[in-house]
Formats: sequence, structure tokens, C-alpha cells
Amino acid sequence: MSNKLPRDWSEDRIQKVLKHYDSQSEEDAVSEDEAAYEHDGQTIMEIPSELVPKVRDLIAKNPSTNS
Repeated sequence: MSNKLPRDWSEDRIQKVLKHYDSQSEEDAVSEDEAAYEHDGQTIMEIPSELVPKVRDLIAKNPSTNS
């Protein structure tokens, strides 16, 4: 199985993101999650796991999410 990186992502960027979340305290993680609910123009929703790949594809194809 080959790994395809999203556009504008590199192995270095992935490692930085992993390091951020691996070193994050539980309190910081909760604060970050709570802050996500306060962003205007974004919606948090629960979807069935089997639909996640399709939703990711739709998001990737949306020009407004590809900055």
C-alpha cells in the first residue's frame, strides 16, 4: 500500500503535526477541541466512519479548502 500525501504536505510537516499531538497534555488537547467549536464558518459533525474517506475527498476537491 502506498501512502499519498495531501497537496502541500511533506513528510516533515507530518512529523511536526505528530510531534505536536504526541507532546500535548490532556488539558491542552481538551482546550484545543473546545476552541474548534468556536470557529465561525466551520461545522463540527459526527459522521459514520465508513463515510470519512468520501468526506475527505469532497473537502479536498473544494477550492476554498486548498489554500
